[in-house]
Amino acid sequence: MSENNRIEELRRRRAEGLLGGGQARIDAQHERGRLTARERIDLLLDKGSFRELDAFVTHRTTDFGLDDKKFLGDSVVTGWGTIDGRLVYVYSQDFTVFGGSLGEVHAEKIVKIQDMALKNGAPIIGLNDSGGARIQEGVISLGGYADIFLRNTLASGVIPQISAIMGPCAGGAVYSPALTDFILMVKNSSYMFVTGPEVVKAVTHEDVSFEELGGASVHAEVSGVCHLTAENEADALYMIRKLLGFLPQNNMEDPPFKPTRDDPLRREAALDAIIPDDPSKPYDVKEIISLIVDDREFFEIQEAYAANIVVGFARLGGHAIGIIANQPAVLAGVLDINASEKAARFIRFCDSFNLPILTLEDVPGFMPGTVQEHAGIIRSGAKLLYAYCEATVPKLTVITRKAYGGAYDVMSSKHIRGDVNLAWPSAEIAVMGPDGAVNIIFRKEIAEAKDPVKKKAELVAEYRAKFANPYVAASRGFIDDIIEPNDTRPRLINSLEMMGNKRDQNPAKKHGNVPL
Repeated sequence: MSENNRIEELRRRRAEGLLGGGQARIDAQHERGRLTARERIDLLLDKGSFRELDAFVTHRTTDFGLDDKKFLGDSVVTGWGTIDGRLVYVYSQDFTVFGGSLGEVHAEKIVKIQDMALKNGAPIIGLNDSGGARIQEGVISLGGYADIFLRNTLASGVIPQISAIMGPCAGGAVYSPALTDFILMVKNSSYMFVTGPEVVKAVTHEDVSFEELGGASVHAEVSGVCHLTAENEADALYMIRKLLGFLPQNNMEDPPFKPTRDDPLRREAALDAIIPDDPSKPYDVKEIISLIVDDREFFEIQEAYAANIVVGFARLGGHAIGIIANQPAVLAGVLDINASEKAARFIRFCDSFNLPILTLEDVPGFMPGTVQEHAGIIRSGAKLLYAYCEATVPKLTVITRKAYGGAYDVMSSKHIRGDVNLAWPSAEIAVMGPDGAVNIIFRKEIAEAKDPVKKKAELVAEYRAKFANPYVAASRGFIDDIIEPNDTRPRLINSLEMMGNKRDQNPAKKHGNVPL
């Protein structure tokens, strides 16, 4: 065979591989409103940057007639490329080949790319669209899943791992995304569940649809499994690009600095009037976030889940940060089980990848009641406390209003290694709210008063004037400074830059025992 013929043969095989399961199956994928594995990669990565790996791999199974059904590259496309010029590794499951099912070589391709990402210290992105384990390969496919799970775990906290669910993700397949840092889902197109509707009906007699069981809205609003939801696949891939813009390549690097024209000394007079005079009246903490961060841009995570706490990424003076904020507009910003775990996980991610943490605090306490107690709010609250205590990145705290009881301690207080703790004049730092405190301290006096209602009102006003303010805490050094709200952005940027060389560490150990 001449050299020209060899090159033609290579080109022919490569063109064959690009078709995956064939044009008919590509058309079927498009009819379902979904892109192909390669189209997704093209949208995700910088144009022309993708370099494919293992394009000529084929499965080795001979049972059930599979020896006559071989496709170049099998059912997953793997390789590397760049996003905004930065190296990333990617695998994209190909539903046109055996329904994207995972067999031996499919798993080997993913494992190879995982190992490369870990060795070279770059993020890995998984685009999931698979019918699950390849049944024809039996336990071999299960072993392949476990090989992937192990590497997800070993890479955790070392390189960012992002999973986009672009179609089905069922059974054992769900645990690889669950082990990664962020999961994105597409509305009305993707779903995740351990067991499908048919099994659910057989076992529990529940009649439920794919969407009701494990659709994007369910996991974004109810379970909290999903971190970001997209209107369509292109939107999901854009979100990944935007998310990576806040993150370092690995745990040994700092997050990327992005110069901004937003004045670091910008003051916002609107902040001076944002806290209502009535301490029981809500306000939207996202308005505060918008007013202090660069260009008013906030990339929120898990927006629809446990909305009584807000988490996400932003920049201050060009520096990428993670923000955790109590949300008075939802359940008065109280900490419940879901909010505690949502914030704890986000804090641990930020600490893993050197992202400074800003806490905006307005918290009346932990959610009371038998439902929360019986479901383990003590354990969940301890997770949040553990995450804050463990974190060694720069930690900034601004108390805007309420900081009551144990929740004051938990929310990045000075006592658990908060670096710079500021308060607005509206801050109320106390064991509990004035009303509850007066009921306990002055129970007898109120009961014996001629006018109990008037007496209580007087005592509440007296308690509020004496204790529901930031000055007692500031006199003890628990608050570093009390600032005018309009000065918040300049003070935070200055504090962040002051801590640019912060060094802190935890005692040497294999790992701690998080109160899971």
